[in-house]
Amino acid sequence: MEAPTTKNDHRLCPLWKLQQRHPKSLCLSQWILPTPELLNHAYRLSVKWQKEIFPAVEIDTTQSPYVFKCQLFDLTGVPPERQKIMVKGGLLKDDADWSTIGVKEGQKLMMMGTADEVVKAPEKGPVFMEDLPEEEQVVAVGHSAGLFNLGNTCYMNSTVQCLHSVPELKSALIKYPHSGRSNDLDQPSHLLTCATRDLFNELDKNVKPVSPMQFWLVLRKKYPQFGQLHNGVFMQQDAEECWTQLLYTLSQALRSPNSSENPDTVKELFGVELVSRIHCQESGEESSETESVYSLKCHISQEVNHLHEGLKHGLKSELEKASPALGRSAIYVKESCINGLPRYLTIQFVRFFWKRESNQKAKILRKVDYPLELDVYDLCSDDLRKKLEAPRQILRDEEGKKLGLKKSAPKDNDVKMADAEGSSNSSGESSLATSGEGVPTDKKTHLTGIYDLVAVLTHKGRSADSGHYVGWVKQESGKWIEYDDDNPIPQREEDITKLSGGE
Repeated sequence: MEAPTTKNDHRLCPLWKLQQRHPKSLCLSQWILPTPELLNHAYRLSVKWQKEIFPAVEIDTTQSPYVFKCQLFDLTGVPPERQKIMVKGGLLKDDADWSTIGVKEGQKLMMMGTADEVVKAPEKGPVFMEDLPEEEQVVAVGHSAGLFNLGNTCYMNSTVQCLHSVPELKSALIKYPHSGRSNDLDQPSHLLTCATRDLFNELDKNVKPVSPMQFWLVLRKKYPQFGQLHNGVFMQQDAEECWTQLLYTLSQALRSPNSSENPDTVKELFGVELVSRIHCQESGEESSETESVYSLKCHISQEVNHLHEGLKHGLKSELEKASPALGRSAIYVKESCINGLPRYLTIQFVRFFWKRESNQKAKILRKVDYPLELDVYDLCSDDLRKKLEAPRQILRDEEGKKLGLKKSAPKDNDVKMADAEGSSNSSGESSLATSGEGVPTDKKTHLTGIYDLVAVLTHKGRSADSGHYVGWVKQESGKWIEYDDDNPIPQREEDITKLSGGE
């Protein structure tokens, strides 16, 4: 909900490429100019190598044959250790005595051996990353660009980076028309959807930070609360509210009433179907209801130490409403379970609450652990559990196969889904997170109820009205990037689960 001013510290991970130099042959050669005292020791020999003949190769018999071999290396490119020179008595050795060989002026020698491969100059010289086109730089760096903070907009930047990690959402936005809108969609919603599509595109094309100014302008036009001012400065806002409002707008814009295949893209990707039993112990009244939500709540109390415990608390609540049987208000208990799973599960850690005595928002700093892999099978309805059994068995068989265990007959279309979790880090960060893996859009895809964490949105700070939001996103390569506004920072996976709150 809070964000700092823009940071100007823009650091990119440099990619260093060793500049190659063409290797040059280094040979040891010694040339002896004949002097009067050495004339009786200098000879000119003819050397035949393959189809070539070298008619006047000078040697000095006062030097070792190795020096002669080095001369031949200069002429032929055959290293001395590979040279086989036929002389009287066999092969010429490096330390042989010329006097025992009995060489004569004009004598013919035969040499065998393979020359070193001639190193060719590269067709293209070294290319530095900054000289590559922006699109290629993104591939080389391994992650997309950061977003400039426009003044307390870290809540917006973190939300955008987490949603940008969902490939199916980007694909749906690409298909969204550049002009025109459906009759039931208002103009601000259309403009916000177009701005989201364009911003995602800019993030994919750039390595240098991108300014989200156009997106921010239309976001404030659609939802004026994000444009609130205090002393002439834009106020800090809530990332969860930004997330919810943006998803609602996209759900309206990306809905395809004329398509039987995918009538509601956002609902398919993020929508959680809940079935609830509402009963009053005092009157015995009981009813049921179904609803669709875009996130689950992890309620935090003194009994909650792990995400799974908080989710169970979030699916059970008490509410007070009028009882027809009693003719007055009564307490009802609402118990919910999951009856339909999305491809990407979003979980909000409910860390902010309204403190009546101080009349302000307060933050719960309690540490709540969460895993990299979340199984929500026991939170599902009986009907959904039956549907999950077969895909889960396929998943178990696949994992058993990797371990070399026997497995049952394989089935197609098994998909291990991705998960979205909220957390808080060691500095007291309250956060919302989303997650997901690329999965097929085939409607026959089977969900397992098991999700992999792919994004986390954290809030750092003790107060609900101050602090800083940061997005943590898992890349296609499996590496994690911390998006701190305009500064993407590589992180280790083991550090992601440490963003669990507390002091």
